[in-house]
This record gives sequence, C-alpha cells and structure tokens, in this order.
Amino acid sequence: MTRDPLFRGVGPALVTPMNAAGDPDLDALARHVERMLDGGVDFLVPCGTTGESATLTPSEQQAVIERTVQVAAGAVPILAGAGTNSTDGAVALAQGARSAGADGVLVVTPYYNKPSPDGLVLHYRAVSAAGLPVILYNVPGRTGANVPPSVILRVAAEAGGPDVPGVVGVKESSGDLSPLMELVAGAPEGFAVLSGDDHLGLAAAACGGD
Repeated sequence: MTRDPLFRGVGPALVTPMNAAGDPDLDALARHVERMLDGGVDFLVPCGTTGESATLTPSEQQAVIERTVQVAAGAVPILAGAGTNSTDGAVALAQGARSAGADGVLVVTPYYNKPSPDGLVLHYRAVSAAGLPVILYNVPGRTGANVPPSVILRVAAEAGGPDVPGVVGVKESSGDLSPLMELVAGAPEGFAVLSGDDHLGLAAAACGGD
C-alpha cells in the first residue's frame, strides 16, 4: 500500500548538550542541529531517549524543542519527544511541544505501568487531543513491556477521531525485524513505520519501512 507519512527517511534522535552547571546548552544544541541539517536529514527528534528526556524538566524540554524549531526554521519537520508513564504528564508535554512549534510528538508507551491494550488506547487518545500527530514509540528494552503489531495498529485506529490527528506512525525498537514487517504489511495509508534500531535500518527500508 502506498503511504506518504509526514515523518519518513532519516530522523536522528538529537543529543541534549549540557553546560558545566548541568543545564541544557542551547547554543551547542543549535550547532548540533545545524550539523544534522547540513548532513541532509529528513526530520529531527529532540527530547527523545538519546536527548535524556527522562531527566529533563518540562521547562528544559520546552526550551530544547523551541531552539530546535528555531534553528530548523521549517527546513524539516520536528518530531519532539513527549512521553512519560503518566498520561497527564504526557499530555502536558505534548501541549508544550505544540506551543514550542513542533510538528508531531514521539510518545513512548507508558513504562513501569504495563498498561492493557484498552489502557494504551485511552492513553494515546488523551495525548492525541493535544493537537499534534503522534508517533507511538515501542521500546520494550526501556519500558519493560512490548506492544505487538496488532495492538499498535488497534491504537492507531482507535486513538484518533474527527477532531484530533491521532497516532500516525510507530517507531519500532524491539530489535526484531518480524514485527516491523508485520506493521508494514498492515499499516493504513499515511501510517509511518520507522525503525528505532540503527542496525536494522537498512533491513527495515528494504522491507518497505519508512
């Protein structure tokens, strides 16, 4: 099936440089973003796992996203990390990403809680209501729970609605090519299937991933 998702190609997870005081070094971040753009990337991912999102405060995350948006200046879409194990917290982060100018949010499945499929639908429905397209981030090595393709596609089908963008893709980081292939086969039009494992990037592309 032909798909044309907003987030496709190479989207590097940006590091968050820190200064000697332990605060985000936004000038160093700007240089990092410029280097990524010079390298020809297709979109940028601030405040993901590599960007230390789990240890940044909400105000720090907002500042990092704002600077990334400012430096990118519309050259590529910005997919901002906005995930946590608290639904209210994830909604607040998504709202902050939207006000910072992000084009979408990368939302990890709630870690530690191990929600049911129904719980995942409700979680992502709430985050989607913040008004940005959502990429579901399945990374069981970090969360302690693997979400199978059937549940991911169910969340994609049920977490949106007429007034919200919903879940428009997945960053599949289980380390296994099989679920990625299943997602590619079952993905609806416009649904991005991205590999979060560098060593599987080429294989994912060969299998039809985005």
